[in-house]
Parts: sequence; structure tokens; C-alpha cells
Amino acid sequence: MYCGGVKRQTIYIRHKYTIHIKTESEAEEKQSLLSYNMEHDIIEGNRESKLCYSGQRCHRIPDALIKLYGPKLYGPKVSALDLSYNELVTLRGLEGFPNLQELILDNNQLGDAISFPRLPQLHTLSLNKNRIEDVEILLKKISRNLPSVTYLSLLGNKACPNELSDLQNDDEDYQRYRYYVLYHLPKLKFLDSRKVGESERTEAKSRGQLMKIVRPKPGINSEEYIIAPLPSPYGPLPRVMRNPHDHKGVYAKCKYRYSGKHSEGNRFISNNDL
Repeated sequence: MYCGGVKRQTIYIRHKYTIHIKTESEAEEKQSLLSYNMEHDIIEGNRESKLCYSGQRCHRIPDALIKLYGPKLYGPKVSALDLSYNELVTLRGLEGFPNLQELILDNNQLGDAISFPRLPQLHTLSLNKNRIEDVEILLKKISRNLPSVTYLSLLGNKACPNELSDLQNDDEDYQRYRYYVLYHLPKLKFLDSRKVGESERTEAKSRGQLMKIVRPKPGINSEEYIIAPLPSPYGPLPRVMRNPHDHKGVYAKCKYRYSGKHSEGNRFISNNDL
């Protein structure tokens, strides 16, 4: 098959393994099973592998997966890695796949503490339905360690203010978010489920850095704020000098200006009486 003038030969070889491995959780759960699928593509004589390890309810990348496909074995040949529908809270071990081009991490438990190794060839990153809240922190990590990303999807995270993450979000909130992301990642061609337009890219370049949406922290009610009085250089007299039977005048700077507009006398005196 020819694709863009390049001869592409795809060979689907699906391997499904059930491997018994020893992990930290095995002491509690007796045994852990590892099951994954592999697909191999032959592109111009170069063999590329797609590794799928999804729906296994793991909290981190299993040691056995790293050992089988680590940097000294087949890890460098894996171009696409699917770790969706797990319970990942860390990406430790991802450095064993240095030549990744696609990384699917949908439906996990990854939060703002997520850390990426240096993956210069990665162009597709999907983080839908995780626990990412601070988009600024995430964009800094992507810009620093994933410089080639052109497709990014964050749907279902609080960092992506659309109706999928909160019904209170509207189209204006989501568009501001897109401008902000595109300002920090100008190479993006697709953001979430929508292609990036040229007019949108131009607008993001001119004012995207001002489009960050700041939300109040959860649990804080604006009605509970207490307005503190402004500091004053004047204070009350000492108690020893304030004898109720000792009436003395006190000099102080007047803190207001009397205009007489609300005087009771003005209700009965008109201009003709003056």
C-alpha cells in the first residue's frame, strides 16, 4: 500500500500473553497478571511496534512490562503506547520507551504531579478523563519534555473548562482555555477534538497569555470573607486617662468632609428664603 508516496507494508501480528510477575502488591493479592497486545508495522523496512496495555487497573507501569520492553530490549522500537483505562498515578518507567510517537493515557488517575521523561519524537498525547487541574503546570512540562507534540487532548479534566468537566463552564470559558494553551504550545494542530484554525492561532499569539481562567479554590465561599478595617495611625486613649467624670477635649484629624446636603434644615429652607 502506498501512503503519501511512501510504500507502507503493515503486518498485524497480535500476541496475547499472560505472565505471572512479582510486584509489591503481590504480597497482598497473592498474584498479579500481565496481559498485553502487540502490533508490528513494517514501514520502509523499519519495524515499529505498538504496545497496548489497557484495562488492567494498575497504579503504575508494571516492572515486567518495563523489563520486557525496556531500553536495552525492545523499548526503543515501540512507537505507540496505549495505557488507557487503568488507575495510573505515576508514569515512572516511561523512560524505557524513548522513541514513542503516540502516548494514550485516557481514563487514569494522573494529576498535577504527573512527570514526563524526555520524549523528543512524541507528537500525540491523549490525557482525557484524568485528574489534572492546573493547566499552566502541565503546559510547562509538555513544553520542556515533549517539544514535538502537535495533538493534545485534555477533555474530562478540570484543567479543560468544557461542559464535560463542569456543567457551569460555557463556550467562552473553553475558547479562552484554547487561546491560553495555543499560546504556550504554538505547534499544536489539534487540541482536544477540534482542529486549530489559523485565525484562532493568530488570536492566541496576540493575547493568549492573558486568557488563563482563575477559579476560586473549592470550599471557599465568597460570603464568608471578612472585610478588615484599614489601619489607622490613631488609637484610643489609655484607660488610666479616661475617667468618666473627667471631661476633656481631644484633638484629632477629621476623617470625613461635611457637605450639609443631608442636613435636616435643608428640608425646610428653599432658595427663595435665603
